[in-house]
Formats: sequence, C-alpha cells, structure tokens
Amino acid sequence: MDEIRKLAPQEFPPQLLEIPDVPEHLYLRGTLPPRETTLLAVVGSRKYSSYGKDVCEELIAGLSGYDIAIVSGLALGIDSIAHQAALRAGLKTIAVPGSGLGKEVLYPATNYHLAEKIIGSGGALLSEFEPDFKATVWSFPQRNRIMAGLSRAVLIIEAAERSGTLITARMALDYNRDVYVVPASIFSENSKGSNALIRQGAMPVSGSNDILRELGFDISQNEHSPVPADCSDEEKNVLALLKDSLGRDELIRALSLETSKANELLSVMEIKGLIKEEWGVVHRR
Repeated sequence: MDEIRKLAPQEFPPQLLEIPDVPEHLYLRGTLPPRETTLLAVVGSRKYSSYGKDVCEELIAGLSGYDIAIVSGLALGIDSIAHQAALRAGLKTIAVPGSGLGKEVLYPATNYHLAEKIIGSGGALLSEFEPDFKATVWSFPQRNRIMAGLSRAVLIIEAAERSGTLITARMALDYNRDVYVVPASIFSENSKGSNALIRQGAMPVSGSNDILRELGFDISQNEHSPVPADCSDEEKNVLALLKDSLGRDELIRALSLETSKANELLSVMEIKGLIKEEWGVVHRR
C-alpha cells in the first residue's frame, strides 16, 4: 500500500474547515482532487435493491466529463457501487472508511482491492482515525460528518427509516449542504427514509442532468446530444419527446400510435440502449 500521510491543518480540504466539529487529525493515502473540483457524496443502503444499484450507476455515469469527484464510505452496498461507478466513468473518488487506513484494519477487508483501485486511479482514502484504528459501532456515524463536510452536496440513493445514510443527510443539512434524493417505490422498506427526506424538502432527482444543473454546470451539450444516425423516424420522434423524462403512458399518448405499436417501439429502443424505463418513467440514455 502507498504511504499513509498525516495532513497538516493547512492541507485540510477548505470546505471541511467550515463545519463546527472539524477533525483534529486527517490521514491520507493517495491524492486529493484539486480544490476547485466539486465533491459529491453518494450514500445509500448496504442492503441495496437492483433498482438502487442501477440508478446509482446510471446517475454517476451521467456525470462523466465534468469536474466532479465522488465521495463515499467504502462500505458494502451503495458506497462500493458508487466508488466503482466513478472509476468506470473516469471520475476521481474519495473513500472515507470507518477505520484507520492501515492494511490490517481497513474496513471492510473485502474492499481492500477496491481501495487499491481508487488509489491507482488518482483518488484518495481519507480518515481522521489513527492508521491502526479498528472500526467500531460509533466510528461510522462519526466519519459520516467527514463525508458531509467534504462535499458540496449529498446524493441519497436508498435509505431505510433508521440508517446511517439518514445520519449523513442530517449532518449535510446542518452544514448547509444540499441533499438530493432518488425517489423510489412507496412499497419499499429500503426507501422509506429517503422518501421521507423528499417530504421534508430534499430535492428529488430523476437524472444526472438534475444533479449537474443544481451543482451549477452547463448541461446544454447534454440536452442537445446528437441522435444516432441509424435511428428510424419513429425512434427520433421518441428521443425528441424525451428532452425531459416522461411517464410511459404520457409518452405513448404523445406518440399518437396504437398502444401495441408504441409498446413494441419502446421495447426495441430499450434493447438498443437508446432509452431506459424505471418505475414507469422513461428516460433518454
């Protein structure tokens, strides 16, 4: 493993110095992104659903090409998925584990190779705990304030009614950070906490452009992305209608086609990777 370095106070990420409970010490492996890079924390349930996995991967993939780094906690579940999606998208990522950074104590041990990939891609591991500190029950909520404090905003993928993810969301609000939430099924126990955050005023997101827009990036290039040359006229019509995501029934009505013909068209387009449907809402890929 690369050398673990103790940061001098003047080397702390400046946004972390804004929180009331600034860590006394910070240990680093790897390289922190430039200070102008926008940091987005992505957190969610360890017991994620296939929907949570898919939406996490798609949202992060849509941030590719922008000066954004993904912050998460190296935990199993959505945290790991977020780090891996960032690596695939060519984004830097920062892992903040609930342990020290020493090889013998890094938690969870099963993510040691993921941690190495993060470092190898130019990312970083960051912890306020001594390098040989073993994770405890209390160290995870304590490290959550580091993730919230580091970041411009926090994206919640899935969260049950009682979860560490909600602790991160509350800390983010306390630190005057934005909180974005992916809406999910009202029948999912895994999303009762995140859906409750929306009722309390968190911003729901339905695509990467929502996140980019809120973070202040120019997304005009995304909104006017070229239509693939091999699309049929009907497929081009669907893509033109999907400048914003639409409910499936609303899209079918707008197409003015027989329902069976419209359903067949949408199925073919999803197979071709042109569109994606989630919970009855159709998105342009």
